[in-house]
Amino acid sequence: MNFTTSAEELVHDAVVNHRPAMDPSSSTEGSSAQPRILVVDDDPAMRKLIADALGDHAFRTSTAANGAEMAQAMAQHTVDLVVLDLRLHGEDGMDLARKLRQESQIPIVMVTGRAEEVDRVMGLELGADDYVLKPFSARELVARVRAVLRRYQAARALLPKRDDTHRAWRFSGWELNLRSRRLTDPEGKRVELTNGEFNLLLAFCSAPFQVLGREQLLDLSRLHGADEVYDRSVDVQILRLRRKIEVDPARPQFIKTERGAGYVFNVPVEVLY
Repeated sequence: MNFTTSAEELVHDAVVNHRPAMDPSSSTEGSSAQPRILVVDDDPAMRKLIADALGDHAFRTSTAANGAEMAQAMAQHTVDLVVLDLRLHGEDGMDLARKLRQESQIPIVMVTGRAEEVDRVMGLELGADDYVLKPFSARELVARVRAVLRRYQAARALLPKRDDTHRAWRFSGWELNLRSRRLTDPEGKRVELTNGEFNLLLAFCSAPFQVLGREQLLDLSRLHGADEVYDRSVDVQILRLRRKIEVDPARPQFIKTERGAGYVFNVPVEVLY
């Protein structure tokens, strides 16, 4: 990826800590409840078109032509969503999407051409939340941005308030340690989980006794930093997770299926501090 070292450090600090750098030229930063959208496109006309369309619907916008400018924009502002063209001149938009998803939960809406199905599939598998196809209408773009933001807001509402002393979840003798990212069974033995399985279990522990649909599980997982959970893998990873934590995976007692609705973590969960 074509980030410079300093740019990578800037974007890492901005997305991981999710706080803007001081920007003396922006007196409105933090004073408006409207989300800020970062538009990343190397075509000046397209960049302006997208920014104007979002601005006409009361979104605050920042723009960038490449990865380095994207890093600078994210260091200067708290970004709520990124609209990213996957076909950037001299850069791979996939690499930018991968880097962003590895370091943050910020939603991504991809911009692709109609003939680029492989790009769309790869982008979604990397963790993008939605896409728009060129040519697209301003109304469609705004609708998709709003829909993704609503999903993320709903997912955040399910999470407990952040507490830096919170270190683990415990359920029926099992313990999921957030700091070491380890799962131990009631006998104290470590159970190996993939990154995706860990984040799905973390999502379940965050919302016990609540029915969670696939999209909610995707969004909760990404809020916890998952980089390998996407829609068509949710059911498969839940099956694998059941094999690791259920006494009888065919008759699960922890992760129950609610037909037509999703899944529910049917066990009390204790927070360890």
